[in-house]
Amino acid sequence: MEPSVEIRRLLDVMPASGRMMTKIVSKPEQNKVIDAAFPLPLSQDRPIYINFDLWRRLTKPQRDLLLLQMVSWVTGVKWLQVDIYQGVVLAGLLGGVVEAVQSDVVGIAIAGGLSAIASWQIWRRNKSNDAALNADTVAIRVAQRRGYSESEAAQHLLTAIETVAKIEGRSTLDFSELIRCQNLRAIAGLSPVGIPKGPVSDF
Repeated sequence: MEPSVEIRRLLDVMPASGRMMTKIVSKPEQNKVIDAAFPLPLSQDRPIYINFDLWRRLTKPQRDLLLLQMVSWVTGVKWLQVDIYQGVVLAGLLGGVVEAVQSDVVGIAIAGGLSAIASWQIWRRNKSNDAALNADTVAIRVAQRRGYSESEAAQHLLTAIETVAKIEGRSTLDFSELIRCQNLRAIAGLSPVGIPKGPVSDF
């Protein structure tokens, strides 16, 4: 598989917002088939790393859905979306600046602590099972605009998760993958038992 050719094809699969926010990078030395670092605040570039030697062992539909899922997760991380935790981060940072100007060591420590705790909550929420399930749902939705039916897309993503584990030499799926697979089986009509859904955002 020629990485440059596959990258061009994958860019066509991605939605416009994904092409603007992410970058596909060939990384043959990594052990994972596809990977991405957790996006840092204000990061403009959100690279997705693919080992194309391993990637080629997946079918084209599996590759499409894996990429869409990763793009969905990476672009779904919102540091500047207004909610209680972002508000606490901002208040903590502003408080830290004010206290630093006033040379209040205790105030600086408290403000910094609040900011760190809120940042941890944002990170944990975006690494949660709900975030992964949300990314799966968005990936399936985008795949439907690429000619896949909902059940087909869910099946391809399901088999991709299972195949990636084998390619990477893992004998079992991790807890998050097991939850995702059960949810995908329900979407694909292969199981009557699904996972309760939370809010889903598009990209």
